[in-house]
Amino acid sequence: MSVANIRKTTEEKMVKSIESLKTDLQKVRTGRAHTGILDHVQVDYYGSMVPISQVANLSLADARTIVVQPWEKNMANAVEKAIRESDLGLNPASMGETIRVPMPALTEERRRELTKFIKGEGEQTKVAIRNLRRDANEALKRLVNDKEISEDDERRAQADIQKLTDKFVSEVDQVLQSKEAEIMTV
Repeated sequence: MSVANIRKTTEEKMVKSIESLKTDLQKVRTGRAHTGILDHVQVDYYGSMVPISQVANLSLADARTIVVQPWEKNMANAVEKAIRESDLGLNPASMGETIRVPMPALTEERRRELTKFIKGEGEQTKVAIRNLRRDANEALKRLVNDKEISEDDERRAQADIQKLTDKFVSEVDQVLQSKEAEIMTV
């Protein structure tokens, strides 16, 4: 493996870490309706658990209401039960074949809890990024030990990996800052 390959692989993994953080933060409720909130809700569909998006159409009625329309009439009760029993704190209401899911306004205390939660998620992502830096540096040391690169090349590559790490850690901070602002906006 060459220095360029190590850098490229490390950068790709760091990008994936950021994408994973963004995906996780989309699931955090901000008081505004967002169909992605229901992504991890599983519905019992004839004995097997499937994501809600595979048994129903999800749309927004307004800024605070998600509309769920099951494709099969007999699935309405199962979908409603799955949403109610999820850890999201939502209370769906059936209206015939359509299920309306109003998003309750967040209290100040709940906003602070969510802010702590997203900071924890961000910290985990930073740790993952730093672990990737460590792995890259170990790979560089192996190249030096195998006499494939010089120690000067190793130091330059380590400095490059550190710049990459700093860039992605600051990107995590930016993502967290924007999500925190979104949560704290009343």
